[in-house]
Amino acid sequence: MNSDSSAVIGHAIDGLGQGSDGVLSLALFGKTAAALALVILIILALAALLRRRGQPRAAQQLNLKVVGSTSLGPREKVVVVQVEDRWLVLGLAGGQITRLDSLEAREAQLPEPGVELHGSFAERFSQALKANLTGRSLGS
Repeated sequence: MNSDSSAVIGHAIDGLGQGSDGVLSLALFGKTAAALALVILIILALAALLRRRGQPRAAQQLNLKVVGSTSLGPREKVVVVQVEDRWLVLGLAGGQITRLDSLEAREAQLPEPGVELHGSFAERFSQALKANLTGRSLGS
């Protein structure tokens, strides 16, 4: 072998070494991408499993409907809730819920269609305000 051929072979070996670094980095990138894809697939499979297992619980929930409520103070309320064919009268205060009573459900009472309010809102409000003021002045 002469010096020219050994130089060509040395250059070829250097080229193979650089190429193998590229192949190694490409293999490392491929392994990393495959591991990431596997983790994403596991997360998606677990999410689908939890979604399927969560559905029967939602079907078991009772059909609740708030019939009415009134505020008794800044943090106190009385709420009427319909559960199937029962009305529950609940007291809400300070983060606690207390059942006050249980009633059979009734139809909601709507105003009679024959009863109409006469006058404008301003007139009705003025009449109610006068009635309220005169009621207070009579009591004091």
